[in-house]
Amino acid sequence: MGLGLVPLGLAFGVLITQSGLAWWWASAFTALIYAGSFEFLLVGLVAAVAPLGTVALTAFLVNIRHVFYTLSFPLHRVSGRLAKAYSTFALTDEAYALTTSEQARSWPGRRILWLQLYMHLYWVGGATAGGLLGSLIPDSVTGLEFALTALFTVLALDAIRDRRDDLPTPVLALLSALVARLLFPGQMMLAAFVLFTAALLTRHLTARTRTRHA
Repeated sequence: MGLGLVPLGLAFGVLITQSGLAWWWASAFTALIYAGSFEFLLVGLVAAVAPLGTVALTAFLVNIRHVFYTLSFPLHRVSGRLAKAYSTFALTDEAYALTTSEQARSWPGRRILWLQLYMHLYWVGGATAGGLLGSLIPDSVTGLEFALTALFTVLALDAIRDRRDDLPTPVLALLSALVARLLFPGQMMLAAFVLFTAALLTRHLTARTRTRHA
């Protein structure tokens, strides 16, 4: 997973320089913000000198999914206040996907913390290299912005293979998005999250009831 973050970081660093920002913004964004998809959006917001309110609202909408991550992320295995604080800060989609898988149920807190740290370093290193080398890559090169989509696609496929639900999570997500688009076009993202959360809770309660009666 760490090696997968390197080309993604390179793409982000190149995007930084091609947006007219100095290369060191790539290091600052990835080290201090470390929010993956939001960082890609933030480049455009910074380049457009967007108001702080717009930046804050965008950050909230994009990263609100992390609230749901905490429900099953094994933070209780990490010892120490500083370690817990960093583990919370470094709770990315990739870290969540790895630490909540079936094979990670027995991982100690130290392994979880080191995993997050190494992925953070891969991300910062890749982005810094991309920022420094960005001027050498011509503007005609396209498709760099698809790197993040490709990574999420791989994570989703791994999650589908790891879990065998009667109604797969991607199907629930797609249905929630479609219903939100039809019924709440002006508040699609918020409505989709609410519907998706309700669908997950309903599936969980149904499965638990079925297990009790089995």
